[in-house]
Amino acid sequence: MAFWELRQYEIRPGKMDEWLEFMQDVIIPFQVKQGMVIAGSFRGEEDDSVYVWIRRFESEADRERLYKAVYESDFWKNDVSPKVGELINREAIKVQRIVPTRASILQ
Repeated sequence: MAFWELRQYEIRPGKMDEWLEFMQDVIIPFQVKQGMVIAGSFRGEEDDSVYVWIRRFESEADRERLYKAVYESDFWKNDVSPKVGELINREAIKVQRIVPTRASILQ
């Protein structure tokens, strides 16, 4: 059964614009190229430390395959991961697996 992953990050002070550029120009395109489905990317309207995004997976096997393709790649390890650590507080990352209700347009 398909499910969603809701990810919330705490952006380091003064780094939101740099984070958004990195997400939109590097991270999201790379993950989409690997096969990830990214349904949304959001920033806090008033709180510049809030960033939230949503990804969809067809199954746990799909999630495992895509995680491996992304997070075990040399590009991620060498180019993306070090930069991520400069822009977000990794210790504050919150990840929730969620499933849509019958009334949700995101199925």
